[in-house]
Amino acid sequence: MKDLTKYQGIFPAFYACYDEQGNISLERVRALTEYFVNKGVTGLYVGGSSGECIYHSVAERKLVLENVASQAAGRIVIIAHVACNNTADSMELAAHAESLDVDAIAAIPPIYFKLPDRAIAKYWNDISSAAPHTDFIIYNIPQLAGVSLNKTLLRTMLQNPNVIGVKNSSMPVQDIEDWRDEGVIVFNGPDEQLLPGLTAGAVGGIGGTYGSMPCLYLKIFNLVKEGKAVEALPIMDGCRSVINLMCSARGNLYAVLKAVIRINEGIDAGSVRPPLMALVPEDMAIVEEAARRIKELEAKFL
Repeated sequence: MKDLTKYQGIFPAFYACYDEQGNISLERVRALTEYFVNKGVTGLYVGGSSGECIYHSVAERKLVLENVASQAAGRIVIIAHVACNNTADSMELAAHAESLDVDAIAAIPPIYFKLPDRAIAKYWNDISSAAPHTDFIIYNIPQLAGVSLNKTLLRTMLQNPNVIGVKNSSMPVQDIEDWRDEGVIVFNGPDEQLLPGLTAGAVGGIGGTYGSMPCLYLKIFNLVKEGKAVEALPIMDGCRSVINLMCSARGNLYAVLKAVIRINEGIDAGSVRPPLMALVPEDMAIVEEAARRIKELEAKFL
């Protein structure tokens, strides 16, 4: 029987780190990793949406994961998202992730072409077969992938003993309950609903905004774990307000998030890679206000 307790907690989705020319900066990858370790997060989700994975080459994704894993040095849990737009590249990344001894791999379904469930299951199982000794997590994000996980597909996937959980980024909290009823662990995806997701049975959260305020999300998780969910509500409300503010910028949310941690934490992860939109000058007022609100929330609740 696998011990899945290591997956209980807060997993920031790791940001893509660039230099001033827009190339991957391994120095900044290592610095960001150390920042997260020092904040006390449970683990990291590497190579996902926040990592701008669809705009990175296979070689770049390998380099990022190698540097995260070496810097983390076993101090935190590492989940590597390995899905690409084709099976061969995905399998290559899965095998590479297993060679680094990551804790789990994850994958969205194939995107663009609308494939039947049997094709999606084969895609996921092929990826898992390339990392036969590594836990596998299904990434359900229908609003971007164009495909929704369903109970029949999940039950098919559970014939693979490596499938242990679902990263659920669909909005209905009931989805968390439905996947949990099938016997898998579930990670809450939408950051705005971490609190209701946890109370619905999610073992933790994987989130893109966690990097800008990890200690606040850790506080929410710990309060729920202690049976004090009501006390976590004003913290969740505060985080949600900051998220809404950051989403109002013209530049991409990940550009905003990186700018916020640059101000509050002195960690420079660069900007975003086109076609994602960089910040415009008018966005700086939003960035600065978001950074200020986060500091206020930390002073009040931590």
